[in-house]
Amino acid sequence: MEEDNEEVKTFSDLGICEQLVEACERLGWKNPSKIQAEAIPHALEGKDLIGLAQTGSGKTGAFALPIIQALLESPQAFFACVLSPTRELAIQIAEQFEALGSTIGLKSAVLVGGVDMMQQALKIGKRPHIIVATPGRLVDHLSNTKGFSLRTLKYLVLDEADRLLNEDFEKSLDEILNVIPRERRTYLFSATMTKKVRKLQRACLRNPVKIEAASKYSTVDTLKQQFRLIPAKDKDCYLVYILTEMSGSTSMVFTRTCEATRLLALLLRNLGLRAIPISGQMSQHKRLGALNIFKAGECNILICTDVASRGLDIPSVDMVINYDIPTNSKDYIHRVGRTARAGRSGVAISLVNQYEVEWYIQIEKLIGKKLPEYPAEKDEVLLLGARVQEAKRLALNVINYAGGKKRRGEDDDEDVDKYFGHKNGKFSKKQRRK
Repeated sequence: MEEDNEEVKTFSDLGICEQLVEACERLGWKNPSKIQAEAIPHALEGKDLIGLAQTGSGKTGAFALPIIQALLESPQAFFACVLSPTRELAIQIAEQFEALGSTIGLKSAVLVGGVDMMQQALKIGKRPHIIVATPGRLVDHLSNTKGFSLRTLKYLVLDEADRLLNEDFEKSLDEILNVIPRERRTYLFSATMTKKVRKLQRACLRNPVKIEAASKYSTVDTLKQQFRLIPAKDKDCYLVYILTEMSGSTSMVFTRTCEATRLLALLLRNLGLRAIPISGQMSQHKRLGALNIFKAGECNILICTDVASRGLDIPSVDMVINYDIPTNSKDYIHRVGRTARAGRSGVAISLVNQYEVEWYIQIEKLIGKKLPEYPAEKDEVLLLGARVQEAKRLALNVINYAGGKKRRGEDDDEDVDKYFGHKNGKFSKKQRRK
């Protein structure tokens, strides 16, 4: 297999038709990625697939291209259904399908929570070729939208299958598998092979071909990973120090809670840094708004929970900072996978306080390497202490003032509104006091 891959240079070598090769060129896809080179030929032969691939490896193309090619040969409505664990990933997958199928009139519908059911029902009424959905909302439509069924479905894709198999989705998945044809092609993609993924494989795939474009748990070689052991009370200072040292970079900062995203975003903005929060407490509209502001470069720091660690296509993140260490070490792989994508380099820095050491040790075990320490002069970092404390006090005032007045989640939405078009100067380089 490896030797074959050496010779594969283009999408047409894989058996992709000319129309779609041109679509790939328009999207700037010059050569197939590893997962695409290995998966597409099997998919075109009509095999079921299990693809294990790192985030950012081009797996959407690995399943979208064969599906569109099969659709060209026998066009029909409700041809394929892609299930995703998050709204953002679903929207992004649909965008890729539409971009690849733009010249052939491909229609898709996105069925996710947080959006009006009636609007979505109208889209279903237009009989799209591709449905991209989160499991719960798809079940809602299968139960309640008149005339909608997936009885003629030819392809089912489970993207981020390891995430789709937690308790939130299990019941919905079972219901979906019960109402779709047994005679179909199934593609299962996952960054990690867990026991649950194996169980799902047995339930819905027939003699699948397994493609592994990554070792069991791995981070890409172009990623520079570091950690810094610090007292919990100094964490904000270290965060501000790192962000100012890398002031020209686009950064994602991961926290454990929705509340922390908001507090940190306000704190950083009080210091002149261009930060914006994104969390599960925000409405879908505002989450996408925040994401677009970040993608457009109006804000270069995205403060997020694990809602953003998977499936968000943010192509040029320079740095990931783990402000809070994830309690599940596999989430570390997904978080740091936001940077060093598609062959680019990137930096991941984990701030580890005295209460998080155990979780950090689990991460080092999982990735199989000891990480070097992030170099910073403690005295220099702590010079920021007074300014950071004041910025935090002001941020807490804003949150406490808003807290009594608004329902949960709305305050986040209003915050994002303030950030639209809001250009703020970057926090100036720290003053060195000799």
